[in-house]
Parts: sequence; structure tokens; C-alpha cells
Amino acid sequence: MLTNDTIILGIESSCDDTGASILKNGKLLANIIAGQEVHAAYGGVVPELASRAHQRNIVPTVEVALREAGVSKSALSAIAYTKGPGLMGSLLVGSSFAKSMALGLGIPSIGVDHMRGHILAHFISKVGEPTNEPRFPFLSLTVSGGHTQLVLVHSVEKMEVLGKTLDDAAGEAFDKTAKMIGLPYPGGPLIDKHAKLGNPSFSFNKPKIADLNMSFSGLKTSILYFLRDQIKEEPDFVALHLNDICASVQNCIVEILIEKTSKAIRIHKPVDIALSGGVAANSGLRAAFTDLAQVHGIGCHIPAFEYCTDNAAMIAMAGHFLHEKGLYSGLETVPSANLAL
Repeated sequence: MLTNDTIILGIESSCDDTGASILKNGKLLANIIAGQEVHAAYGGVVPELASRAHQRNIVPTVEVALREAGVSKSALSAIAYTKGPGLMGSLLVGSSFAKSMALGLGIPSIGVDHMRGHILAHFISKVGEPTNEPRFPFLSLTVSGGHTQLVLVHSVEKMEVLGKTLDDAAGEAFDKTAKMIGLPYPGGPLIDKHAKLGNPSFSFNKPKIADLNMSFSGLKTSILYFLRDQIKEEPDFVALHLNDICASVQNCIVEILIEKTSKAIRIHKPVDIALSGGVAANSGLRAAFTDLAQVHGIGCHIPAFEYCTDNAAMIAMAGHFLHEKGLYSGLETVPSANLAL
């Protein structure tokens, strides 16, 4: 039955989470995520295992999303999928499934930039929920395990990268530090948990980058040498000072991010600032980001926790906007592991 409703199926498969989401007229009806616990034993995501798990998970995940939303496949207007950046094998599973399903249904498919999806997560809302969308132009700090970017968002279509990490991402710095001190993967949330119980008593060398770019590789090295030297003097140093170590590491990473964001605010004078990406779930960063907005007297936007980490709702949201513009992807569209915003 034909209707005037716009219903978008979003599929996210950039790393180790298989996501499927349904948006109806821009409102979220379902957001399903299938995780992959297998990687915990390896201390990080194993690409081959991730792609195999996506193959197992993608059909049931989409089925659950459609059932929860109360939507039939025939009612879909378009299918949006992550085209990059991410793990190539994982991207191929999601993109191949999405394009095949769209072809079979005779509807368009829409390749979505994963980082654009994170930024547009601020526009997600459910039926009956009040909207609190950032006003253009807004400054987005997007922080995840693979990317760290400052983006000036002029509109849904026009986004300008002002600065990014020159090496490692902030999320990687959290996870690698967690591994150094014996915390299981994923370690970022555990550092946050322990940081709440400690004090930032220790200091580390912060890379000095003049512009709006950032660097976290040197910080990881500084932490590594610090731990090595302390353990020589006190073999049980990590166990005895775990909470303070976590608080100190978190404080240093957050300071780097906030200093760069503050500098970008002074230069570009955005109307609002917005935080997104998996590390946006970090309590220390959320608090510091909120304080920064108050200092500058501008609006602050931070998504709900469920929209910070990789999810299909943000892909469906980006797909919704692209569908409104009639911007579709052909079957020849190939995912890219290193896609640039």
C-alpha cells in the first residue's frame, strides 16, 4: 500500500557492532545493535572475526528492527548504510546487504559517511519527544576509537573539517592505556569508571600542536614511560594507584580536547557546540564540554548515550536528510576504509 510516509532503514557495520534502525518521517521507531563479545579475548577488534560476525548478525538484526518498528519491508522508502570509514570487511558486509535488499525491493540505497552520521546523531528523536537540535553553524567535536575531529557544521550538507588527530585517536589512547594497566577491552569505559573514584595526581607530557589539529601518540608514550619508571620503584604501583592513574589519564585527554575546542570557538564563533562519537559517553568529557559552553555563553548539545557509540539510528538519520535531497548511491558505490569527511 502506497503512503506519503518516508521510512528509512539504516544499517551500520563499520567495526564490530551490527546495527539496524528504522526512521519514519525523521522519527526513530527502532534502533537495534548486535555486539560481538569475541574480541574481548584478543584485547581489541579482530577484523576477520568482525566481518564473520556481521554475516551472522545482519539478517536477524534487520528483522528485529522491522518487527519492533511495526514496519514491513515493502513500506521502506530507502536503505541507508555505512560506506566508510571503518574495517573494510565489515563495511562490505553491510553495504552488500543494503544494496542487495534495496535492489530486490526496487528502492534507492544511500551510502553514508560514518563520521557525518555521528554529527547528525544530534537530530535523532523519537515520536513525541521534544527536539533539541543544534543551530547552524555549530562546532562539532567528534571523538571515537578511530577518529578525532573538530568540524564546523554549516548545514546538513556542508561540513568543514577544522582540525583532526595527526596520529592516534583519543579513544585509542583510552583503550591502549587501559591495556597498559591491565584493564580488559574495551578499556575506555573502565578508565572512566575508575577515574570517578580517583584524583588526577599524575601529569604527562601533552603534545604541543599549534593549530586545531591534535596528537595522542606522544601522550601514550609518555604514559608508558611513566608507568615503567613507577613500577621499577614500586612493583605494585598500578594496583595501589589505579583510580588516580585513570583520573590522571582521563584528565589529560580531556584537557587536550577542550583546549582545542575552546580555540576553535574563539576563531570561528559558532552558535552552538556539539559533542559526538563513542568517547562522548565519557563522563569527564561530557562535564568539561558542558562547562566550556557555559564559559563561552553558547548552546551545548550532547547525545543520549545510545547515540554516542556506533549505531544505525545515526546512519538512518543521515540517510533521511540525503533522501530528502534525492541524493542516492548507485550499485557501483564501493565502501572505503579511509573515507574522509
